Amino acid sequence: MSYFKSGFIFFSFLLFMGCKSEAEKKAQEEKPSSRPNIILILADDYGIMDSQGYAQKFTEAEASEMFYETPNINRLMSEGISFSQAYANQLCSPTRASIMTGKYAAKLGFTTAMPPRKTYYNQSMDIPDSYYAHDVLEHKDNIKIEQALINGTSNSAVPTGALHDAGRDELSIAEALEGYHSAFIGKWHIGGFGAKGYQPADQGFEPLAWFDAGGSVYYDWQKVWDNKSKEHFPKMPQEQWEIGDSGNMTTEEYLTDDLTVQALDFLDNRAKNKEKPFFLYFSHFAVHSPYQGKEDEVAYFEGKTSKGWNGHKDPVYASMVKSLDRSVGLILDKLRETEIEENTLVVFMSDNGGIDSKITPRRDGTDNAPFLGGKACLTEGGIRVPLIFRWKGKIKQGEWVDVPVDCTDIYPTLLDVAGYDIKAIAKENSLDGQSIVPLLSDLENLQNSYSKNEHYWHYPFNVIYNSPYEPYPLTPHSAIRDGDYKLIFDWYGRLHLYNIAEDPFESNDLALEMTDLRDTLFKKLMTWLTINVEQRYWPTLNPSYNPNKESRDTPFVNLFSEFNSNKGKIQS
Repeated sequence: MSYFKSGFIFFSFLLFMGCKSEAEKKAQEEKPSSRPNIILILADDYGIMDSQGYAQKFTEAEASEMFYETPNINRLMSEGISFSQAYANQLCSPTRASIMTGKYAAKLGFTTAMPPRKTYYNQSMDIPDSYYAHDVLEHKDNIKIEQALINGTSNSAVPTGALHDAGRDELSIAEALEGYHSAFIGKWHIGGFGAKGYQPADQGFEPLAWFDAGGSVYYDWQKVWDNKSKEHFPKMPQEQWEIGDSGNMTTEEYLTDDLTVQALDFLDNRAKNKEKPFFLYFSHFAVHSPYQGKEDEVAYFEGKTSKGWNGHKDPVYASMVKSLDRSVGLILDKLRETEIEENTLVVFMSDNGGIDSKITPRRDGTDNAPFLGGKACLTEGGIRVPLIFRWKGKIKQGEWVDVPVDCTDIYPTLLDVAGYDIKAIAKENSLDGQSIVPLLSDLENLQNSYSKNEHYWHYPFNVIYNSPYEPYPLTPHSAIRDGDYKLIFDWYGRLHLYNIAEDPFESNDLALEMTDLRDTLFKKLMTWLTINVEQRYWPTLNPSYNPNKESRDTPFVNLFSEFNSNKGKIQS
């Protein structure tokens, strides 16, 4: 089915141009190649405070005071529109699933991200009724203290309509952009740990260089990416492991640089061949661990006098940020060099909050202060991320949008930019996302053109990262943001309520003060979970739990059963 609008005149409300003549309009309608090119750059574990421009927004400090250096991302911001309340998921694979499908990740069973794990598929096991071939058998961290809850499970592959999908098939963003030459480069991590039929080429992309894993070394990575042996999963029902492909050889020794050169080569080729517009999905591994930088840049940051600003103190991490930033600059320079920047939309986003060194066991990573928590948390530090749109000459420059949006909105937004009928696609494919194109002109949403008011998260795992509230591992969490308010449900039996519009740093918990709103949001969240998230993706009670051995000061409360028995009312 084609969803392209035959009367293609898009972004007319954004263009800083006079009205086109009828002849010009007709010519545009007859030339699909006049549709814009799109580049989506997705950073990994890149925190909301890791860009100087965002840090300046939230602290009012000068860029010169800061430890990290992001001149090219600053440039992207000064030449485009930045979102101050953009949300990803708490971890990378769920966000990637949402971007690929326009749906909440938990609805697809993507509840976490993990290194290669056993699934029904890669173990050639019979699949239980209602389960999915790529559900993991088990995923848990090495947590020593007593646990009241048992982890839910997680899906590991976005369905493609393959034999093992039992009728499941998601229309990927590349498949929806059917008139585009779509290419993928970098981190995949939604393909069932190298399962045949679930990699970039199976979702409509030309694969340039890719690896279906959560992280990668930054030096000598090629052998691992190109490994076809099934020694890790010998029972996999396929001839070889499809874990990745390092792509064309370059002279670069550092991963971020290598992927950038391959992306630049793609842009050179597409600039010469303009028969189709292109969509380049550039999914960086930077700044995900292992923390490995370039020696000269690490040395530079070692001696920088601003080391320690806002808790940013790791020279290796700072050098990785610099490499990511340099990549963004080279992409922008290439667009100018090839004279296609005025017909190319560039979108930059991170897949989750930064790893906050205050709550990780090794005390490494970044620091998301003044935001609370980091990666794996449903506090703002874990899910609020940078999101920037830049389209030279077509959208405003140096502006901010303070309207809350989330990663499910990327899919319909890019389709809207490309001139596709997003209403038809949304209806046909039950999208959760909504186009944020109107916000690129109506910055304050005065016309309510972006009407999405609710955002949902679900993370049914006990996690080795400490909670931002206490010095113990995270317990399963779910959350809803409804308008200005966000409710976080800790399945251990605790609720947190914040007015994010007034209290973005989550310093004033209103759960015991605004009990009616708390109960209303909790009921709305639990209703959403009940309708949309299958039970195997929920945490369950641990029958072996001994409350007398509990390390926490507060006792466990079976709040989800309380919800059922008290018709939405919570015992204070």
